[in-house]
Amino acid sequence: MLAAQRRDLLLERLHRDGRIIAKDLAAELGLSEDSIRRDLRDLAAAGLCQRVYGGALPASPAVADYAARESVEVSGKRRVAAAAAALVEPGSTVILDGGTTAHAVVQALPPDLRATVVTHSPTVAGALAGHRDVEVYLIGGRLFKHSMVACGAAAVEAARGLRADVFLLGVTGVHPEAGLTTGDADEAAMKRALARQAADTYVLASSEKIGAASRFTVLPLAEVAGVITDAGADDPTVRALDAPVIHAP
Repeated sequence: MLAAQRRDLLLERLHRDGRIIAKDLAAELGLSEDSIRRDLRDLAAAGLCQRVYGGALPASPAVADYAARESVEVSGKRRVAAAAAALVEPGSTVILDGGTTAHAVVQALPPDLRATVVTHSPTVAGALAGHRDVEVYLIGGRLFKHSMVACGAAAVEAARGLRADVFLLGVTGVHPEAGLTTGDADEAAMKRALARQAADTYVLASSEKIGAASRFTVLPLAEVAGVITDAGADDPTVRALDAPVIHAP
């Protein structure tokens, strides 16, 4: 089997099974485990998979830049956003993450909502300007342009003074084994800092993020109050998640 054929097969297995175990696939194909691992390294370098111990998981399509992500799974993000917005109680304090799904949450909030929203995203803060009765607090720091959010030591320090009822968390991957992941170490640290300041954390997980993984762990699934997703209730990956699932209608 040519190298190109092996890589096509690996991608097909990733799509079909949601993971690759290098040892098992090598035995099935009669190849060396080193050959499979080399192919996985090449696929990972091309952004087509996320290598993990013993094999690989599907790479998240949510690692594209902000402008490109605005056109990915728009309908699913709106459904997730509507379900998330329903968790925002009048008079509550909410931490809202950055990213395209968080921006959709703002659009789903009732125009007469009276609440406090804390965010480290200037785009989310700007979108809230039209909500007259929402008090907006913007956390500053180094701008991570990929997601248009503030990160770094100054932002993490500012987060320590917060006390919120709910954190609506955005990630790029939700996987039963890898947990909640994202593509940047500083962004992952910022998300963890925000989660520590909220009574409950809910994950904004449109279907393209379910079963995918990125390089850096944000939180284990057991540490969140729920995962909000438009993926079907019969999805085997959804059923395997170690967290309550809120299905967006």
